[in-house]
Amino acid sequence: MDLDLSAEQIHFRDEVRAFLATALTPEIRRGAALTSGVFAEPDVAGPWQAALEAKGWLVYFWPEAAGGPGWGAVERWIFETECAQAGAPVLPGMGLKLVGPVLYTYGTPEQQTRFLPALRRGEHFWAQGFSEPGSGSDLASLRTRAVRDGDDYIVNGQKIWTTQAHFANWMFALVRTDTEVKAQRGISFLLIDMTSPGVTVRPILSASGDHELNEVFLEDVRVPLANRLGMEGEGWSIAKFLLENERGGTGYAPQILGDLDRLERATALRGSLKDRAVRLRLEAEALEMTELRTLLEIEGGAPPAPRSVAVKLIASEIRQGLETLAVDAFGLAGLQLPAERPFYADGAPPFAGPPEAGVAVARYLNARAWSIFGGTSEIQLTIIARTAVGL
Repeated sequence: MDLDLSAEQIHFRDEVRAFLATALTPEIRRGAALTSGVFAEPDVAGPWQAALEAKGWLVYFWPEAAGGPGWGAVERWIFETECAQAGAPVLPGMGLKLVGPVLYTYGTPEQQTRFLPALRRGEHFWAQGFSEPGSGSDLASLRTRAVRDGDDYIVNGQKIWTTQAHFANWMFALVRTDTEVKAQRGISFLLIDMTSPGVTVRPILSASGDHELNEVFLEDVRVPLANRLGMEGEGWSIAKFLLENERGGTGYAPQILGDLDRLERATALRGSLKDRAVRLRLEAEALEMTELRTLLEIEGGAPPAPRSVAVKLIASEIRQGLETLAVDAFGLAGLQLPAERPFYADGAPPFAGPPEAGVAVARYLNARAWSIFGGTSEIQLTIIARTAVGL
């Protein structure tokens, strides 16, 4: 694969760098640097999303027909790499990367007009309502029930591990609308207003003390029929599209390499620590080439699986290795774990060392979830065995 950039691509890279130099304010950079969870919170993500939308680059992974800028795979790779190197926040993907593509693919014109502009403006903050107690890896066994009542559904059930649901005003959810057919065929896809009566959100604190996950309880929640995406019983097919789109459109390596660069600048790695950093860099660069190749193949019409499944598995292992290295590299300074959140707040207590050390142990603890969310590593290995190896 030829990695030499053309003159046009170099010009584009320089344009991205110039934009980042002005759009990434010190406040946004600091917020991103001191975010210990996977995604930036609204007070950091919001200004960055607004800057990207004003530039026309917010939905760079959407096709041009849906409002994207019309970039190819290489331009997307350049943009993600430059953002990661500059320390840009990681925007929550539940709206932009997950439900957005579902809306412009399956939504009616009325649904697209209602939801897509509000999503881009940041007026709608989305949560994903898929997992349930006992229905995580086996999603087809979900039990949240939606019963038709005139022009509405009455929804009862529980969702769990719902990322940033405490900020969300909308949730896209899989619900069971038919109990008499095969499990997958009885599932529908609903868009639920989180301000509706009967919606309760309860926090789940991670081992680090961060509040990023939640339980969502739905008790006689009335959801208009107009908020169903696709036909009744089509939810499983829509969910498969969503997950394939997520896996095929996500680049993990740029962010890993950017974080590794920042770690090396903040510490003086020597001996075995330096050896581990070199090994992680080689693994991340190999992952980067795999991701870029996958993007180019998808651009040419190939399906994202099964290589994209392996990408997520490998990225999880590298991410966990990187956060373990950070804790070891910072020594005692890397073991502090202040209870106050967020770390970037004006009233937050000072760190006993560099800011990167102050978030090291929180990021380490949160990284343990990388091999669980989005499909456990064991599930990913099973998928690879079946689809790629033929076992």
